[in-house]
Amino acid sequence: MADVLSVYDEDCRERQANKDKFDERMVRLVRWWGGKTLSSVNGANCRAYAKHRGNNGGSRRDLEDLRAAINHHSKEGFHRGVVRVVLPEKGLPRERWLDRSEAARLLWTCWRYRETQTVHIGKLKGQKIVTDKRPLRHVARFILIGLYTGTRAGAIATASPYRAEGKSFVDLETGIFNRLAIGKRASTKRQTPVPLPKRLLAHLRRWSRLGIAKSHFVEWGGKPIASVKTGFGSAVRIAGLDVTVGNVTPHTLRHTAATWLMQRAAPMWEAAGFLGMSEKTLRDTYGHHHPDHLRGAADAIGSRPSPKKKVALVVSLVDEKPRG
Repeated sequence: MADVLSVYDEDCRERQANKDKFDERMVRLVRWWGGKTLSSVNGANCRAYAKHRGNNGGSRRDLEDLRAAINHHSKEGFHRGVVRVVLPEKGLPRERWLDRSEAARLLWTCWRYRETQTVHIGKLKGQKIVTDKRPLRHVARFILIGLYTGTRAGAIATASPYRAEGKSFVDLETGIFNRLAIGKRASTKRQTPVPLPKRLLAHLRRWSRLGIAKSHFVEWGGKPIASVKTGFGSAVRIAGLDVTVGNVTPHTLRHTAATWLMQRAAPMWEAAGFLGMSEKTLRDTYGHHHPDHLRGAADAIGSRPSPKKKVALVVSLVDEKPRG
């Protein structure tokens, strides 16, 4: 299995969107599976790995890589026969989304929050003072882009007003957000170009004009962010959203955008294209938020039949031959 994973790593690593995460998964897989043979890949050992990993979602993702490595090894002609990887069940879908008041509270928290520091010398030693530093304003910009476009966190982090390798280009002239980073391969996570809402486009142009966005629209200390999880988590905690039902994560912004589109009765195929997901996924996951969802059936079953329909119904019942 170490050989199988080595071949996959050598041939396919460059295609990975997040090479660091891929490397971490390869290390975990080699440590547990490396000394085993292909014939030992069975349901019992897959379940043992999931138990060893201790995380259902994480073990499923690792085993998906194991399956891909075995399939690649087979396609290259290095082994014959079918080897099946048994995956843990998928976790329940996260349906947490923000209503308008929650989104506003989160945004205002990020914009207004000022850093508190403890004095270590002098007469005020030990006291906490509020500084003029605004450590969460970059998170506010991230949230605005996420709410207005439903874009995944990675594409927001690389969003830039300039064309460059590895950046998601925002054309401030045409108002088009090219979410797939330049030089990156398209994946199953659809990152289609999308027109920007006018309000968001006005914000982006202003950030660029004022020098707030030097190379990227979401920057911390003048540099693009690698991840917004820490700052976003702090904002959620300070805003008091951590005590509500369901975890609020950066991906919640995508759920929120999809939900708001449905609540505003956006055409299903347009909303799916805007979010970069299939129409089936949008309908199955968020369709119940649409005001017209099953409305025809609900209105039909709750309405009274017309007099003509009543007569027809009575006649049909009278004329019906008794059974048995």
